[in-house]
Amino acid sequence: MRGRFIGLLAMVAAVCAACGQSPPAATPSALSGSITVYAAASLTAGFKAASSNFHKAHSGTTIDFNFAGSPTLVAQIQQGAIGDVFASADQPNMQKLVDAGLVQGVPTVFARNKLAIVVAPGNPKRITGLADLGRQGLVVVLCGPTVPCGRYGAQALANAGVKVAPASLETDVKSVVSKVSLGEADAGIVYVTDIKAAGTTVVGVPIPDGQNVVASYPISVLKGTQNAPLAKAFIDYLLSADGQNALASFGFASP
Repeated sequence: MRGRFIGLLAMVAAVCAACGQSPPAATPSALSGSITVYAAASLTAGFKAASSNFHKAHSGTTIDFNFAGSPTLVAQIQQGAIGDVFASADQPNMQKLVDAGLVQGVPTVFARNKLAIVVAPGNPKRITGLADLGRQGLVVVLCGPTVPCGRYGAQALANAGVKVAPASLETDVKSVVSKVSLGEADAGIVYVTDIKAAGTTVVGVPIPDGQNVVASYPISVLKGTQNAPLAKAFIDYLLSADGQNALASFGFASP
C-alpha cells in the first residue's frame, strides 16, 4: 500500500513538472505576403518559371509581375507606381532609378543574354545574317532606340556595317516577335531567349560573336517596397544555382 502511495506521488510530481515547463520555442516565421516585380519583357518566360519554382518552397507567398520595355517600367516607377523589385535588360535604365534614389543598395547583375535574328518558321526569306536585313523589299522591325534591345540591335548592325530602314520601331521585344510570327514582318532583332520562349511560332538566325552584343541584366529591391524580406529572398533565389538553372532553360547565361 505504501509503495502504491509513493508511486502515485511520483506520477503527480512528474505531471506538475511537465505543466511548469516552458512551451517549445516557436519556429521562425516563413516568408509570406506578396511582391510586385517590374521586369523587362524579355524576362517573361524565365521569371514565370523561376517564380513557380520559388513558390514551391514558399507556398505562403505571391509574386506578381509587370512585364514591359525597361524604359516604360522606369517611367512608371519614377511616376510613383508601387512595386518591390526592378529587373532591367540593361544598366542605363537601372542607373536612372539609382540616380533618382529609388532603389535599395547596389543593383546586382543576375543574367546575360545575346541577340539573334527572328524570322518565320522555315525562314522563307532565306536570311542568313545581319547583312541580309539591308536587302530591298525586306520588312524589318526593330525595338525603339530607347529600349535595350533597340540599342543593342543598333550596335550589332553597326558592328556588321549594315544599314536598315525599319518598317516600325517597337516598345519591347515581344512586339517584334509578335509581328514576325503573325507575318506582319519578315525579320527582326531580338534576344535568343525570346525566340526560345516563342516555341514553334518563329525561328532564330544566329548572329556571330564578332557582331553580337552581350546584354547584362541588373536587379534591385525598390526603395518603396512593402515586403523587403520577400523581395530580397526572390533576388537571392535568382542568383542561386536553382534560379540560374531555371533561367538557363530559357537561354539566359549566368552573370
